[in-house]
Amino acid sequence: MVGIVMGSDSDLGIMKAAMETLDKFGIEYEVTIISAHRMPDVFYEYAKGAEAKYDVLIAGAGGAAHLPGMAAAITPIPVIGVPIYTKALGGVDSLYSIVQMPSGIPVATVAINGAKNAAILAAKIISVKDPALREKVKAYAAELKDGVMAKKEKIESEGYKKYYEDMNK
Repeated sequence: MVGIVMGSDSDLGIMKAAMETLDKFGIEYEVTIISAHRMPDVFYEYAKGAEAKYDVLIAGAGGAAHLPGMAAAITPIPVIGVPIYTKALGGVDSLYSIVQMPSGIPVATVAINGAKNAAILAAKIISVKDPALREKVKAYAAELKDGVMAKKEKIESEGYKKYYEDMNK
């Protein structure tokens, strides 16, 4: 089971990629919105109780982006931070806030708006103890390879001009 938490409903458009990817792997999850700044007591209880409910937390945060780091400070389970793009600083502020954690408080961090990769990483973490899920992760990687191989063959057979034309239809 994965817990998905975000600081605002404005993050949902990005974070839904995590949910869709977890669905693809057949991994159960729960989703919530908790502002670490506006409701610290609720956030603390959520993070404190995470160990009893989840194997991994995925925490999306923009702006000040304290949510993933604070969760990691409270719970012993892995936390994957998803920095959310911000208009003011392009998400770099979120990224820096999440990756610059003090020693002893690790947060796995994916790319800005990288919720899909957060879900894949969560699947890989959970697959350490779930051989069936490990096979799904391997199959997913094979699908990615097959997709790129098909593109490779197409560009080599048709040439880049036709390939590019087809891409932009």
